[in-house]
Amino acid sequence: MAAVAAVISLSACGQNKAAAPHQEGDVTTIDKDLLPVGAPAPDFSVVAHDGQAVHLADLKNRYVVLYFYPHDDTPGCTKEACDFRDSWDRLQQAGVAVFGVSTQDNVSHQAFAQKYSLPFPLLPDRGGELAAKYHVSGFMGLTKRVTYLIDKDGRIMHVWPKVKPVGHAADILSVLAVARG
Repeated sequence: MAAVAAVISLSACGQNKAAAPHQEGDVTTIDKDLLPVGAPAPDFSVVAHDGQAVHLADLKNRYVVLYFYPHDDTPGCTKEACDFRDSWDRLQQAGVAVFGVSTQDNVSHQAFAQKYSLPFPLLPDRGGELAAKYHVSGFMGLTKRVTYLIDKDGRIMHVWPKVKPVGHAADILSVLAVARG
């Protein structure tokens, strides 16, 4: 059943061919407005689309992916979410907690997560407070596509200021593999 759902979802996500790894968002000079590598990740507490209370301080000793995206159920955001979903087993094996953040409410997030069988929490940021803590800019109520990888000590480990939706999970796993040696 899961294999059938994955095939259906892959087709629905527009991923009908293998995506090659990319280098586009992996830059050595980070956008000066974003939080720098090594900085403490700002703490937050929010209730996810599935009713789970998410508090960053409770995630010590885990790697955390906090990915900001513009809007539920749009082409690029769907591809990015499905990329994380399709890499879920490898992310879990690497000890990574994944959280998607956008300005939609939990009703929208619930529909989006259900439609594409997303196994990770989506966090509402209606007022943009979480985006502001992480210095992620927005325009007309939509946040920019930015991802932070937070290390087990709660510090910013890597920043992707520009994200290509397909292949992004593989980029994150590559950074973790290099860091672990």
